[in-house]
Amino acid sequence: MDRFLEMQTFNAVVDAGSFVNAADALSMSKAAVSRYVVDLEARLGVRLLHRTTRRLSLTDEGHIFYARSKELLSELTEAEDEITSRSDAASGLLRINAPFTFGVLHLAPLWGTFRAQHPKVQLDVSLADRLVDLVEEGYDVAIRISRLENSTLVSKRLATTRMVLCASPQYLKLNGAPKHPSELAGHAVISYSYWSTKDEWHFTGPQGPVRVKTNPCIHTNNGDTCRAAALANQGIILQPSFLVGDDLAAGTLVELMPEFRSLEMGIYAVYPTRKHVSQKVRALIDFLTTHFSQPGMTW
Repeated sequence: MDRFLEMQTFNAVVDAGSFVNAADALSMSKAAVSRYVVDLEARLGVRLLHRTTRRLSLTDEGHIFYARSKELLSELTEAEDEITSRSDAASGLLRINAPFTFGVLHLAPLWGTFRAQHPKVQLDVSLADRLVDLVEEGYDVAIRISRLENSTLVSKRLATTRMVLCASPQYLKLNGAPKHPSELAGHAVISYSYWSTKDEWHFTGPQGPVRVKTNPCIHTNNGDTCRAAALANQGIILQPSFLVGDDLAAGTLVELMPEFRSLEMGIYAVYPTRKHVSQKVRALIDFLTTHFSQPGMTW
């Protein structure tokens, strides 16, 4: 006897509430449904269902077997769906959310290559620095730059970036370069509004963690504005290396107190669930993973 069919039939009886309804759902005869359940009980050596003329109910063993078999059948369905989806070409509308600056600098140049590889996919790319609700707002994938310790989303780490404390040479010439994070309280700083610790900046130095309350002369919710203000000699910024890396290399910004490290954060692709992941989402995750793992790339 087919164990899978026995399990499937037993679950159908429990879900439908009767042998007759299960027979209709499975397009079987009532006698065949009954036979599968009886044979299942005989093979297991336990009674799974209490049967009366009016109703069916699960025994204690039936509750246990129903829960486990339901899980196994679900996993089998997911496995089949995954293999089927992989055999199909990625297609359909793919809605993506990403932080503004990272989306412009590092994702926008990739979309042409991705579309060339997956021409049946239509992209809807939204850039915003606020934290979007993927499910509520209908996004398939989001790119997030964070630590994600408590996230309930499924995530794929693509790369890492570190926060860099820096300022322009002209600002430092006029105001002096701080030697310790505590000195930042006396400097002009440009603060990023979405920074999780707000105006309190955290570092780890030779003697351990250091926290300092800054007094921003500019607040902004955009990293490009922070960078532009620093380049205009307005003050000190704490921004990711993917944004200020070229400025540091050119000398238009100077890293301060490198012995005091700020946060290192992951660059993640996140999506709502592992179950029934569409081929278009798989294609994007695979594409981004390949791109960001190329040797020599720094963020």
